[in-house]
Amino acid sequence: MARRRRGKHIPQRTCIGCRTTSSKWDLIRVVRTADGVRVDPTRRLPGRGAYVHARRACWEAAFKRRAFARALRTQLTPADLEHLRAFMASLPTEDDAPGPALDDAQP
Repeated sequence: MARRRRGKHIPQRTCIGCRTTSSKWDLIRVVRTADGVRVDPTRRLPGRGAYVHARRACWEAAFKRRAFARALRTQLTPADLEHLRAFMASLPTEDDAPGPALDDAQP
């Protein structure tokens, strides 16, 4: 009897900031390369990687817990930290996220 596939497998990864599991495609990959730690928009660069949600709160939690250095198994240089913090600054804050307006809410 042949096995039946129920659907396409969706790779899961854990956010190093909030520690929740999400689809690999919903997260941003940060990779350790020979040139230092970089954000990997293509998710294809070689090297050890870590995943973080595209939310500033997750990035701040990862910095606070020193999760980048632990997940990437490296010491982060000041240049690496500056590069990652600059990327974090480009992310929208929770206040900028679209959502229903309070005036439009139904009682």
